[in-house]
Amino acid sequence: MWTVALGFPSVVASALRGVGRAIRARAGVVALVAAAVVALDALLPPLVLSVFRAPWTFFTFNPWLKSLPAYLASPKPWSDKLDFLSRVALFWFSADGPYGAPEWGFAVDTMDVVRFVLTGLLIGVYVALWLERRAAVARGWSARVGRAGGAVGACVSVLGLSTGPCSVVGCGAPVLPVVGLAVLSQVSRVSAIAVVVALLAAIAWLGREAAQRRAMMTS
Repeated sequence: MWTVALGFPSVVASALRGVGRAIRARAGVVALVAAAVVALDALLPPLVLSVFRAPWTFFTFNPWLKSLPAYLASPKPWSDKLDFLSRVALFWFSADGPYGAPEWGFAVDTMDVVRFVLTGLLIGVYVALWLERRAAVARGWSARVGRAGGAVGACVSVLGLSTGPCSVVGCGAPVLPVVGLAVLSQVSRVSAIAVVVALLAAIAWLGREAAQRRAMMTS
């Protein structure tokens, strides 16, 4: 156990070196993939709801955002400001229903954007590592090591585009009991955490593999 604990920092450092080299080599790929993931996270739910429920009829950015500078300059405690800003909706889509009530709605708040960007960057880093690994295989490097990390990362990359917290209205559920809403919200949060953890594990695996591969090439 003590030996494992002593070796853990070197494993982490090795994985970070591999990740850093992949990011530097394919920074454009990371940025492009991250941007695509953010766009899909924001646009895919309303597109799906438009196809299967009703076409969206309204989109807007939160008009309150024009008051953001004044709010930041107000004398309110920063703890209150940060708490409010973490929950404020930035923009939303909705579709009119037959009786005046919305058929569905999908809102994106500040924490949603943070999650979108984090997931996008993680998937971008994973893709960069995967491309580096693929290039190494093309050059004749044996791919026997690291298949598990690649498989997990591929599955999670797809999962990361379609999971995470969202409003019940945004998910398309018309009416649910209060208990059902609470359960759905909790499951949604757990799924988002699981996606991030699985992506981090796959990135660490591939990053360490990349560092080991470079060490073998230079030795």
